[in-house]
Amino acid sequence: MSKDAVDTAQVAAHPQATGTIPADAGDAGYSKDLKARHVNMIAIGGAIGTGLFLGAGGRLRDAGPALAIAYLVCGVFAFFVVRALGELVLYRPSSGSFVSYAREFLGEKGAYVAGWMYFLNWSTTGIADITAIALYTHYWSMFTSIPQWVLALIALAVVLAVNLISVKIFGEMEFWFAIVKVATLVGFMLIGIFLLATQHDVGGHTPGVGMITDHGGILPHGVMPVVLVMQGVIFAYAALELVGVAAGETAEPEKVVPRAVNSIMWRVALFYVGSVVLLALLLPSSLYSGDQSPFVTVLSKIGVPAAGDVMNLVVLTAAMSSLNSGLYSTGRILRSMAMAGSAPRFTRVMSRSQVPYGGILLTCGICVLGVGLNYLVPSQAFEIVLNVASLGIISTWVIIMICHLVFVRRARAGLVARPHFRLPGSPVTEIATIAFLLACLGMMWNDPDVGRKTLLLIPVIAVMLVAGWFGVRRRVAQNAGQEPSTLTK
Repeated sequence: MSKDAVDTAQVAAHPQATGTIPADAGDAGYSKDLKARHVNMIAIGGAIGTGLFLGAGGRLRDAGPALAIAYLVCGVFAFFVVRALGELVLYRPSSGSFVSYAREFLGEKGAYVAGWMYFLNWSTTGIADITAIALYTHYWSMFTSIPQWVLALIALAVVLAVNLISVKIFGEMEFWFAIVKVATLVGFMLIGIFLLATQHDVGGHTPGVGMITDHGGILPHGVMPVVLVMQGVIFAYAALELVGVAAGETAEPEKVVPRAVNSIMWRVALFYVGSVVLLALLLPSSLYSGDQSPFVTVLSKIGVPAAGDVMNLVVLTAAMSSLNSGLYSTGRILRSMAMAGSAPRFTRVMSRSQVPYGGILLTCGICVLGVGLNYLVPSQAFEIVLNVASLGIISTWVIIMICHLVFVRRARAGLVARPHFRLPGSPVTEIATIAFLLACLGMMWNDPDVGRKTLLLIPVIAVMLVAGWFGVRRRVAQNAGQEPSTLTK
């Protein structure tokens, strides 16, 4: 083949080389109603959830003050993922987000795997969320007589209604959810700093460095517990990738996205690392519990009235926010897949208010199964689905980094143009992040009760994905104008 023929073939394979960036059919029809404040708060809401408000207590007890280091390390890699996604968004904003980029850089099989693993993440997270909402609601005596599954169903119905109205209502709901979470954290940190500065007694303990040095140091139980909590800490950062999905419904992504992505790093340092350091300085880590918010533990020790009620309302808000985000994002991702043929046809439909309700209802349907799980095994429902969801989020982040690797390689070949907003240190940054995420996945094997059983689900999920691909590949090929046998990527 002549050089001219090779050049022509490359241009045909990569139309963006000529300045024409490929469009995603799934992006058509959306409104651009999300404002900068919505996207910024979606970024904050994605970085702050029940993983901090509730999960930090048990992790602090198990890992000790070194938990702050674990949050920092995981936060850096989470930032790399979001920064890589932000660069892809500025290259081509899409409501299909990383699924759309996987289609462009990894082929239809890559998009298929990315989309369905993300759906697995959020559908199971949704089950965990409605379970959490029901449990938190039972905290108040007036609701204890109502069955857990009924409360889960009510929560699902409320959030579903919000998502079906319009994207603007979703944005407003997320905005105020994030305001509640940020205000609570800021309030607690101010109280904690005051207690430290005045050496105020906290349950018979004097706050300060002595809470660490006199109780086993930074690593009271050694290094291994810190290593083992990494997987849970990674899950605490899940939802940061929502910035990429939301960018498809904002009018000025080139202005909004860089600001939102860059702000994530200092928010992680301030809210996660700062909060854990404060908690470690206020009380010995052994006094925290996985059954109670660490913030409630501290506030109850100093006699703050209704501390439990206030924090319970906050973690309830965080769970509602997560469920809200899950329905929003999977609706957009499934529509992008449906337009390519790799998701059911009904998930491509949109309402008059420009909401992809087909995909939202499919996710909601899986969550209804979670209502059944709450009916059958209410005490185990949360742990069962939470570990399955972790497989989805780790695979999603790995796929984002692989997409970015291919994108940078094509940019160096002159086939695409990188925006000025870039992930630094490529390709080392992507490779290090992928290795870290896979290591976190491997660490689950050290947990024989739940983690090991979760890893044993991977072959089952793989078989289901392969079977599903053979079921949809003819439709995917027809949509792409190809023969099924040519979809080899």
